[in-house]
Amino acid sequence: MFESLKKKFTGTVGKISDKFSDEEGKTPEETEEVKMDGSKIETSESSSVDKAVTESMEKPVKYDSEVEEAEETSTSAEEISKKSGFMGFLRGKKKEDQEGSTQDIEVKQPEVSQQLEVEGSLEGQVEPVPETEELEKEGILSFVTKKTISEKDIDDILFELEMSLLEGDVAMEVAEKIINSVKEDLVGRKIKRRSDVADFTREALKKAISEILDVDNKDITEMLDESRKNGEPLKLMFVGINGTGKTTTIAKVATYFIEKGYEPVIAASDTFRAGAIEQITHHADKIGVKIIKHQKGADPAAVAYDAVAHAKAKGKDMVLIDTAGRMQTNINLMDEMKKIKRVVSPELIIYVGDALTGNDAVEQARKFDEAVGVDGIILTKADADARGGAALSIGYIIQKPILFLGVGQAYEDIMEFKPEWMVDQIFGE
Repeated sequence: MFESLKKKFTGTVGKISDKFSDEEGKTPEETEEVKMDGSKIETSESSSVDKAVTESMEKPVKYDSEVEEAEETSTSAEEISKKSGFMGFLRGKKKEDQEGSTQDIEVKQPEVSQQLEVEGSLEGQVEPVPETEELEKEGILSFVTKKTISEKDIDDILFELEMSLLEGDVAMEVAEKIINSVKEDLVGRKIKRRSDVADFTREALKKAISEILDVDNKDITEMLDESRKNGEPLKLMFVGINGTGKTTTIAKVATYFIEKGYEPVIAASDTFRAGAIEQITHHADKIGVKIIKHQKGADPAAVAYDAVAHAKAKGKDMVLIDTAGRMQTNINLMDEMKKIKRVVSPELIIYVGDALTGNDAVEQARKFDEAVGVDGIILTKADADARGGAALSIGYIIQKPILFLGVGQAYEDIMEFKPEWMVDQIFGE
């Protein structure tokens, strides 16, 4: 269930973490590194300088009293000095030797590591590049120790996510809400390693989804207990268009509460559609629930009224009122539904929508809410809905909670909806 949403969000986490992983994994030649004082580390040039310094230091430099040999030695030293950056040192040494003595003097350069320990002792000194492991410990090499997520870093990836959400039947308002929420949480975050990026992105997405699903819920069980205390049946009126599975859903809801110890009665107030009374009667007989019905074409409000009167007289806990499936644009049938509402004053008006219709279900719920007011939602065929667009969008659009999901063909195949459950379905392993 919700495989498409899970794939989209998991893919986004991977793309964002991969983007920072690519930068984190660059070699010093590919990434411009800086020292602690902010100056650039010339890694490639430094390595060649170190090589020249090492070669020049391994053999002694002789200055002979003979001009020819001294010139050759001087020339050789100058060439090495130019490569190694120790020209000043060699020039000074040559001058001292020429003034002090004409005898052969052998001067052996000190070890490179010893020379470089004394800061400023040599003119043109070049600092060696520490080992990668040392640099990482000092926080020099790894750019991510100071990396901050910018809007530019994630804009393209989040745009791709938004487009894929729209393609997956997520309402535009919901897609925009998710993207803006994630962007607000991520931009400006400081990260140290790739895993930080993945964790931050995953948590930002989970937070966005949780906020989308965070709608004031209705606990029908609590409402039933309160009605029992008052000696009144709890009245639930079901609305929706033809083909969404509304009649079967009423039988499922009845079964759900029978198992909890409550006793329902069904009102066959769909007197408009041919065969509707027979269909709801068939379901009621199978689950053992009393049904109140009139003849086809009778007043739907009168049927609902009689069902409520029966429930009061017999001490039933709840009345489930079926209504004619109608398009949300049919004004006359909408007016008929408003009449039922006026006559019996249901505590809950529940919209039943087909999860597979995606944005159509969302738009239908909006129209029904505008016409008669919707208090809760039941989505049928949720087990076959791989996209999950309707489940994610519908509650946020009309600001009413999803109460149940239909998850199969049997009467027992209905589950109470919990927002945290859906989050786990999307982001769980």
